[in-house]
Amino acid sequence: MVTQSSATIYVDETKLTPEVKPHLGDVVQVKAYKAIFEDSKALSQHIESDYQSSTADASKGPMPRVMISTKASWALSLSLGGEDKVDEVRSLVGDAKAIKNETELEGFRACHIRDGAALSEYFAWLEEELVVKGTTLDEVEAADKLESIRQKKERFVGLSFDTISSTGPNAAVIHYSPQRGNCEIIDPKAIYLCDSGAQYLDGTTDTTRTLHFGTPTDFERRAYTLVLKGVIALDTIVFPKGTNGVAIDSFARQFLWADGLDYRHGTGHGVGSYLNVHEGPIGIGTRVQYTEVGLSPGNVISDEPGYYEDGNFGIRIENIIMCREVQTKHRFGDRPYLGFEHVTMVPLCRKLVDEQLLTEKERSWVDTYHAEIWEKTHKFFENDERTTKWLKRETQKL
Repeated sequence: MVTQSSATIYVDETKLTPEVKPHLGDVVQVKAYKAIFEDSKALSQHIESDYQSSTADASKGPMPRVMISTKASWALSLSLGGEDKVDEVRSLVGDAKAIKNETELEGFRACHIRDGAALSEYFAWLEEELVVKGTTLDEVEAADKLESIRQKKERFVGLSFDTISSTGPNAAVIHYSPQRGNCEIIDPKAIYLCDSGAQYLDGTTDTTRTLHFGTPTDFERRAYTLVLKGVIALDTIVFPKGTNGVAIDSFARQFLWADGLDYRHGTGHGVGSYLNVHEGPIGIGTRVQYTEVGLSPGNVISDEPGYYEDGNFGIRIENIIMCREVQTKHRFGDRPYLGFEHVTMVPLCRKLVDEQLLTEKERSWVDTYHAEIWEKTHKFFENDERTTKWLKRETQKL
């Protein structure tokens, strides 16, 4: 709660680390989480009392209102006196957090290189275990291995969400969550989808890759490539500043639509900087709230189209992209034009790419992307022959 004379944070103090209170100092008061309701009533009464006791002059205008977020609870609104005494607005704090500064953007670049190296090491290990050694692994055991690899990376703090490690039909469940002791054995002859992320002190990651360790069907390759074409289309789009996420959603879906296919989730969500892996107010999709704010330089967002066939398989490719201003030949309406910079550094599954469906520009994009991944991550594996061999194979030109 911020007033003209004070700032108060309402939180369970047991959640605060020893460093927090000294940092807040005397500037920010800390109170119990539920104390906000009584304090809100007191604030509302204070505002009304001050207004009533002020000079009875018609020029004094309407009584001041308390600004609250559109995400605030109804209980908080009632504590402040109800809708007649509050103004609900999109959070100014949320808007500010969504536009990252240069330090945060550089942190995203750096942590995604380390995280990409972790994922490449994991996929190389998983392929060897399943295909070469014939090891029996369930979905959780594989996820545990990925976490153990990430833990060794510099500035790692923890996972940004529970890993979605899913084989075959489970990959078709968009928000699948494998349960320890009650999950499937990974089938090397079926599609494997891994959606995972980590928290590093310099940024937050969220990456999805879909792999096949055997021989995919023609339709699986076609579906994967249509999804990939959507990823590329969104990655390379140029649009005027102020364009919102609803307006560009169809760029990622168009190739699936042309085949009469689609997916039932958003195309992208905002990502916090060492904060929530899903962060508003921005996003790419058809949700009404995505029309409320245009994309701006400094926004960090996911690019994740997919395709899911219930009871059979699921495909999703997810990269994190950062919004930036781009130079265009013209500048219609004297408006800046924006594009994206991808930071995710994990190879695509070559076995699932149907090259015949890609245009020359799309093939060039894939080759350039893979060359960038090799350049930025191969040094992590100087003493790791298995991952070096896997990475070199997966990043070769199409």
